[in-house]
Amino acid sequence: MLEFINQDILFTSGIIFILIICSAILSGSETALTASSRIRMSRLEQEGSRRARWVNFLLDRKEHLISAILVCNNLVNILASVLATDLFLRIMGENGLVYATLVMTIVVVIFAEVLPKTYAILTPDITALRLAGPLRVLVWLLWPLTRLLQAISRFALRLAGFRGIDEDFLLAPHDEIRGAIDLHHREGGVVKRDRDMLGGILDLANIAIEEVMVHRKSMYMIDAGTSSTEIIQNVLESPFTRIPLWRNHPENIVGMLHAKDVLRALASHPQGAEGVDIESLMTPPWFVPETTPLSEQLAAFRARKAHIALVIDEYGDLMGLISMEDILEEIVGHIQDEHDEPEKLVKRINARTVEVHGSMTIRDINRDMGWTLPDNEATTIAGLVIHEARAIPEIGQVFDFYNLRFRVIARQRNQITTLRITQDIAADH
Repeated sequence: MLEFINQDILFTSGIIFILIICSAILSGSETALTASSRIRMSRLEQEGSRRARWVNFLLDRKEHLISAILVCNNLVNILASVLATDLFLRIMGENGLVYATLVMTIVVVIFAEVLPKTYAILTPDITALRLAGPLRVLVWLLWPLTRLLQAISRFALRLAGFRGIDEDFLLAPHDEIRGAIDLHHREGGVVKRDRDMLGGILDLANIAIEEVMVHRKSMYMIDAGTSSTEIIQNVLESPFTRIPLWRNHPENIVGMLHAKDVLRALASHPQGAEGVDIESLMTPPWFVPETTPLSEQLAAFRARKAHIALVIDEYGDLMGLISMEDILEEIVGHIQDEHDEPEKLVKRINARTVEVHGSMTIRDINRDMGWTLPDNEATTIAGLVIHEARAIPEIGQVFDFYNLRFRVIARQRNQITTLRITQDIAADH
């Protein structure tokens, strides 16, 4: 009789042990499936992984998956608790209820919840791939039950006043990608340069041409009314390969001249520059609106197989020039070749102070310094100071904005050319 009782106790203990293992697997699978990377699973599926296809199948039916796991997990835990209570009552009498409650609470919390969920959080993708097959079968078997549970849940939510997801709280895909990049950067998985490049690509649709173009006062142009010899000389001395030509006044652009076309014409005319017909070498200018997003302009450059365009405002007046290189610099940073003059827009004075050129864009200084200066009211750092000061500052004037101190170092006419910026001005008080 005693041997029979011992066997019964061992048998019941074995069943409880198996149920705890099942509970741990179900708890871990729930965490693993919800924490797994959808992007990584999609890539693995494209590479032919059958398990990744199962994971994506389950993620597409997340409500059914969660319902099936919760039903089975609660069933397993309740059954394990009932068997444990019966076992302790037989062994310890009336006090067995207390011991069963304490022991099962500790066992379930540690071994069926905390431990498997911790492991699943640390290895979500691996765990999801391992458990996707059995979970797929479980979801299929419990499909009618989970459909019923979902209907009841949604009915209860409607009674409580829930009408659906507020789309205002949903992130756009670009914002989700940007958030993932920033997160990996903070965790050390993405270096700053790569983060800036990826962010630059995502920003192209939100940046207008006017924010990155070369302003008309900085454009290199040639008067088409001068002699061909003088025009060719200016082309050869210029660091640029594509040059606008104007006639009568600088805003009247009549054509674009390519340095390679000039060199070919020189090589084919024995009499030299005087025999070159500049008019025949010019190509029609291409004008684009200043409000065009960079993403659209980049696509237009590729479609027209062009590298440069002239920017005009809503009145048709010339505003500046945009090139393929200007757009690429928004992604990869400043591009400098062997013909460019060295240009240092930022000069570090000490750990807290830098000197910047007034023409530096706010986007560039934010990327270089890690700041968050607003760029909705001004494009350049000088423009931001003028906007905040509501006046044209004098040399030596100091302004405090956005926890930064701006000192005007140099000015050319009405243009601020150099600013000294000090960080953490709150530390000075």
